[in-house]
Amino acid sequence: MKNSHDQHITLHGFNNLTKSLSFNMYDICYTKTKEEREAYIEYIDEQYNAERLTNILQTVSDTIGAHVLNVAKQDYVPQGASVTLLVSEGPIVEVPTDSFEETPTAMPESVVMQLDKSHLTVHTYPEFHPEEGISTFRADIDVSTCGEISPLKALNHLINSFDTDIVTMDYRVRGFTRDIKGHKLFIDHDISSIQNYLSDDIKNTYHMIDTNIYQENIFHTKCKLKEFNLNNYLFGYTKDTLDSESVDQIAQRLNLEMDEIFYGRNMNKPF
Repeated sequence: MKNSHDQHITLHGFNNLTKSLSFNMYDICYTKTKEEREAYIEYIDEQYNAERLTNILQTVSDTIGAHVLNVAKQDYVPQGASVTLLVSEGPIVEVPTDSFEETPTAMPESVVMQLDKSHLTVHTYPEFHPEEGISTFRADIDVSTCGEISPLKALNHLINSFDTDIVTMDYRVRGFTRDIKGHKLFIDHDISSIQNYLSDDIKNTYHMIDTNIYQENIFHTKCKLKEFNLNNYLFGYTKDTLDSESVDQIAQRLNLEMDEIFYGRNMNKPF
């Protein structure tokens, strides 16, 4: 661990800074009929079932340097999944048997990965507009670590693991730790933006906006795909099967939906 002058800091005891990284990821689709909507939800439920979500979080755990101690997972009927992983910052000699318990009453398609003094969670939410044929899949992911391991290492893997149109990310460092003289340290690394930890490919793919409160160690970045291809938002057919008026109208509806999610407010309809 180093400070802004790149000098080694010796801590008094355990590094108990809590570093929390939260994602909201959105996949948007145009489903003009009830049958299309049901087929889309079924596809999403299969695409992000308990097995795949477990694999995603397993890789996250490996990426940030945590160790998985126990796994419990469950797919629900008619849809949804839950996964719980108990992990630690480093190998431990004895694994407690009562460190956590599965919560079958969690939201559908939820994943909880619990670390030693830290945790990882995923919850998924299918949603649709009652009139305009828009279906939205949202995945909420939280990676909260305590100690040397950093959730920022998982950024690129998480974004690449989901077919997502919009991503919002929040990173916060909470609490404090002490050096050997008792001086409080409220952060143990330099950071000016979450974007600094993203790959060039991701930064080239998304338009990004930052809202940061540096004095509070709070960082927020939201991302929206730069390129729009209508065929990526039609479920089971392509725009070649539509007339030009329908193509324009559907594209406007989808872009409005993405703008409203990205900017966090309702807007006037352009159609």
